[in-house]
Amino acid sequence: MTSPRRHFSGWLFLALFVLGALPQANALPAFARKYGLRCSACHEAWPMLNYFGQKFKDNGYQLMNDRDSPVWQNPSYWPVTFRITPYWHRESSDKVAVDSVTGDPTSVPVERQLTGHGFDLSGLDFHTGGTLEKNFSFYVLPSSDPTGAFHFETVMARLDNVLNSPWLNFKLGKFELDNLVSEKRILTLTPISGDYETYHFSPPGDANIFGQIGDNQLGLEYMGHSLDDRTRVSASLLSSNDGNVNLTTGNAYSGFFTASQAFDAGKLGVERVGAYAMIGEAPITYLTSGGVPIPAAGTNNKGFYRVGFVGQIYLGNLDFQVVTQHGYDNAYFGQGYGNATNPNNGTQGPPGLNFIPGVSPILPTTARAPTWNGYLVETHYTFNPQLIFIQRSEWERVSQQASTTNPGNLGNIDMYTFAVRWYPIMNPRAGFAFHDEYSWLRQDGTSPVTGTNLTSSSLLLGIDFDF
Repeated sequence: MTSPRRHFSGWLFLALFVLGALPQANALPAFARKYGLRCSACHEAWPMLNYFGQKFKDNGYQLMNDRDSPVWQNPSYWPVTFRITPYWHRESSDKVAVDSVTGDPTSVPVERQLTGHGFDLSGLDFHTGGTLEKNFSFYVLPSSDPTGAFHFETVMARLDNVLNSPWLNFKLGKFELDNLVSEKRILTLTPISGDYETYHFSPPGDANIFGQIGDNQLGLEYMGHSLDDRTRVSASLLSSNDGNVNLTTGNAYSGFFTASQAFDAGKLGVERVGAYAMIGEAPITYLTSGGVPIPAAGTNNKGFYRVGFVGQIYLGNLDFQVVTQHGYDNAYFGQGYGNATNPNNGTQGPPGLNFIPGVSPILPTTARAPTWNGYLVETHYTFNPQLIFIQRSEWERVSQQASTTNPGNLGNIDMYTFAVRWYPIMNPRAGFAFHDEYSWLRQDGTSPVTGTNLTSSSLLLGIDFDF
């Protein structure tokens, strides 16, 4: 970095630091307009919830007072928030396969470092949610990609406090799994850090798309909690289709189970520890018509699971979110079976897969059930409710490869990200954040030509706003 750039960066950092000391702002739009809450009541830094915000969510977006029912609201009130992020970004990868002779696809490919940068847009999230009546709540989130193609990210209805008990709450539809460390309220935005690697990791060759803990899923959830929300439990029955509609995979189900306990640490904050497990099965073969898999015609279900431990540790303005997870997939998934989006049924599986119902294909003698461990530590320093510094580290380690011929470290990931968010505007009508972030990722042995380590980086400077 040249001397003028160093000076500019230093002055920019100082300006953000000083401006972050402005008085506290008010709350996030949709529910804040209903209750008139300050932002700091529910959010450590929007969209990430604090303890009170989690309790508000667990109660079905209710404060448990007379204002919960919409009949008490001004008829002009409409619980809607939209969110989008315009930004500038720079993406770099040190090993990309390119033609050794430009324009000649038959030439032997070589690897080159490629870097691109420019202005861009995120997709649009259009949130609406709240109560239909006291203890009857809903949430709908149509979400688009940057081109404007929409899908339903969340559509769910809830029955809250059944029989006047906080231990009886039920949810039906498409929703985020009950993760203490929420990917849908993530504070990092680059293409590298916008998802949690630990929630989505699969070893090389593995075609199991069904164990994606970070994705919203279709199903039924039971959730219960104590009156003070210190103790929480939940259990979900899910279709094994990664949240896709129209019965894309057949008669297969997964279960997701969580339990956590919080402790009041006085001035330090509310600490919470918990555990989760996702246990399920999904098809590895499909009946076909014209060589194309038939929806709802998956066969030969095979098992998988993810188990993990979670900690939320607060030390005043400094807090840590910690996740450790162990994953297991059946050996058939490890050999590329299980993804019906490919006519051959697997993104990396052998051609001409066996589609005879009830008959499992024969695996090579080198096939093994892939297993791995993931570790996530995300640190937040909240200077004040308008300025937060973020650092996240993730490590994914394959403990058993899908094939005995793979190197032991194949697919291992190291990921690091550093970010700062400053909120000059955050009131009951709107939210606005300047977001600056740098992310770096290395994966062992996965470069496209030489099979060496692949390194990528992402720099993002943007404006994240909602209304």
